[in-house]
Formats: sequence, C-alpha cells, structure tokens
Amino acid sequence: MTAPREDRKAQWARVRGRLRAEVGDGVFRSWLKPMTLEGEEDGVVRITIPTRFMRDRVSALYGDRLRTLWLAEDGAISDIELLVASSIKRAAPRAEAASPTGSDGESVPADCGELASAQASAAGGAEWMSTISAPLDPRFTFANFVVGKPNEFAHAACRRVAEAPSAPFNPLFLYGGVGLGKTHLMHAIAWHIRERDPSRRVVYLSAEKFMYQFIKAVRFRDTMAFKEQFRSVDVLMVDDVQFICGRESTQEEFFHTFNALVDQNRQVIISADKSPVDLEGLEERLRSRLGWGLVADIHPTSYELRLSILQSKNEAAGGRIPEKVLEFLAHKITSNVRELEGALTRLQAFAELVGREITIEVAQDVLRDLLRANDRRVTIEEIQKRVAEHFNVRLSDMHSPRRARAVARPRQVAMYLAKQLTPRSLPEIGRKFGGRDHTTVMHAVRKIEELRASDSALSEDIDLLRRMLEN
Repeated sequence: MTAPREDRKAQWARVRGRLRAEVGDGVFRSWLKPMTLEGEEDGVVRITIPTRFMRDRVSALYGDRLRTLWLAEDGAISDIELLVASSIKRAAPRAEAASPTGSDGESVPADCGELASAQASAAGGAEWMSTISAPLDPRFTFANFVVGKPNEFAHAACRRVAEAPSAPFNPLFLYGGVGLGKTHLMHAIAWHIRERDPSRRVVYLSAEKFMYQFIKAVRFRDTMAFKEQFRSVDVLMVDDVQFICGRESTQEEFFHTFNALVDQNRQVIISADKSPVDLEGLEERLRSRLGWGLVADIHPTSYELRLSILQSKNEAAGGRIPEKVLEFLAHKITSNVRELEGALTRLQAFAELVGREITIEVAQDVLRDLLRANDRRVTIEEIQKRVAEHFNVRLSDMHSPRRARAVARPRQVAMYLAKQLTPRSLPEIGRKFGGRDHTTVMHAVRKIEELRASDSALSEDIDLLRRMLEN
C-alpha cells in the first residue's frame, strides 16, 4: 500500500474537520477520532480503525458521508475502504508471515492463522466475561421465585425475555424497593438463558462494577478494549443503575454501550430502586432510552405473598416452623422479602441449635429487634393524619385540589415527610395525595427543604412531627 501523500493528509484533515463539525465533539471522540489514513491506491482511499466492532459501526453510520466528503475534496477518488488496523498488520508483506510453517515444516494456509487468532479472541472473551460477570446465586431461579399479585407482571416479563431467542423488549427495566426480588429475577433470567443456550454471552454485574471497570480502562488508556468487550455480549444485565446517577463520564459510556447493543438487537436488562423518570441525576437522553422498552414495577409485598414465601422456604428447609408462627411473621414483617427470609432463617437456626419448639412467644423474643424496627414503620395515611391535626386542616384537604396556602403548605409538609419516612416512590406518594403527578411531589420536597433553611418555626414543626411519627 502506498504511503499517504502530503496532499492526501491535508484532504484527510479537512474531511475529519467537517465530520467533527457535523456530528459534534462527543460522537467524534467516541467513534471517528481513532480513524487513521493508511494510504490511497488506484483511487481507493484506505482508512484503518482499531477494532472490527468500531469499523462496522462507522461503516454503517458514516461510510456514505465519508465518501461524499472525499469526493468533494478530490473527484478522482473512486471509493473509501475501511479496514481493521490489526488486519493490516497481519497482511504485512513478509515472507515468513505470508507462508507460515508448522512444526513438521509444511506450509500452513494463511487463513489458519486468522482462525487461530479468532479462537484465541473467543477464549479471551470467555475469560473476560467470567471475570467481569458477577457470580450467580444458585438459589435465585424461576423455580424458587414465589409469584403473587405484586410481582406477577415483572415475573411474566422476565420469563418472556429469558425464553425469547431475540430481544422482545429492549431494554427490560425492573424497579422496586429494597428486597422485593429484582436481583432474584435478574439471576433467574441469566440461569435460564445459560441453560437453554450456553453459547449466548451473558454478563451480569452491578452498575458500580461497570463504573469501576470504566474508570480502570480510562486510567490504563484501554477504553477501546472496554468498549469492544461490553458491546460484544448477547445479554447485558446491570443491577442497581441508580448508582451511576450524577456520574457524567460513566453515564456517557453506558449510553453508548446501551445504544450499540440495542442497535444490534442484543438484550439489555436494567434494575433500579425507582422508575427511569424518578431517577435524579440521570441525563435526560439516558432517561429517555431506559424508558424505551418495557418498564415493570415490583410492588411492595402483600400479606398473602409474604405468607406464601414463608411457607415455601419453610417447606424447603424441613417445615420446622409452625403455621401460626409463619402467619405472625407475615403480619409483622412488612418491609421486604430479604428481612422476612432473614427472620425465618434465624428461627430455623434457633430451633436447630437450641432445640426448643418455636412458638409465637419464642419468635417475639428471638426477633425482638426486627419486630421493633417494623413496628416503627410509618404509613402515608398516618403522616397525613398527624400533619392535618398539627396544622388544624381537614384530612380531606390532603387529597383535595385546593391551592390556598393554608392548605397547600401542610400538604407539602406531608409529602416531604412521606418521602423522608416511607420507602414509597414519588409516583406512589403522588397517588396518595389525590392522584398528583410525581413532579408535584418533587416540587413539594424541594420547597420544604428550602423553607427549612430559612424558616426556623416551620423546621421545628417538622422535627416535632417527625419525632411523633417515629416513636
């Protein structure tokens, strides 16, 4: 290949400059800056790109524009050829490289070297996935997931994704409070896919680990490898995506990874503690993309579901805990499934180690810390009642459309306390206040926070209400 002439280099500089002006700095840095002019031969300009993935992406999105810009520079150019940089190096005109020999001295076909390289690359990819993907809990399968009304929609969506050969919803976004089963469902999807089709490349990790890997790639100047690795998987599962909120660089990389996978119809599954619209500190473009597919809410557990979970776990462990005690636990521990299972495990261990029969009285003694914590759980209805009494307004005013300050301010205080003292999401709080939008709740919370800094009397009122509600 002929070396690029000085005028070709000048033309290339102008082409790159026009591309940068058209697509913007962010896209240019991510996709087009790594391109290198390799040379020109017989009217064909050859440009190299570091990886095959990037070459395919640039060719699909910017290939035609590159040709148009080059023709504008020089009408004698007939075509643009985009090549992977590593293939140029392999094709270097060296006799020993052109015809390698095996250990017995026979000539080895040139494509055998490429096959070996591909196999090594595949092995490296499998090794990378085994190190980056978090271990899956063998208990977290669909068979062990107890389905009830609060989680039946999310469960059905996860089953559909796990059984489909391609992405039926992209992304699948699961959200709900702590300990309601999001991680269980994500592990179940991964187990099911790996069992049905072991060849599919499934990566499951936390958003925190994604951020750590990105920072590590930046530090060691290995971002190209990071991009290619994450964008070559078949199923990417990211847990607790709320942890990248406010992390601009990580969000940008996650955004590009997300787009690359969705464009290739690769499945993306996300979980968070809130819906995309309620995640504060998330870029608007990423918020929009996360809401593209199917958003499934896992609601707080009902009594029936909590009892079913306890019965299933108790039976699997030998059924040592009486039914009356299970009913007592299902009534008293309403926070989340994780605490519920922890309480059952503690009672089972007590029965085995101490040898005493588990009664309701024994359960109350063994679990007094958990039960005391759950007794302090505050409901939105209790908050509304206390605030209405304190500010001398009617309870119905908490739900009414009235906007008079004498009513609106106590209502904002109640919304603020609901956000501070309950695990409910903003849309759930809004529904409890006459079907208001989540943005109304956000405004109320911000307003009260501002007033607390400047109005000492209001701040004292809120502190008093909080102590009354928590005790």
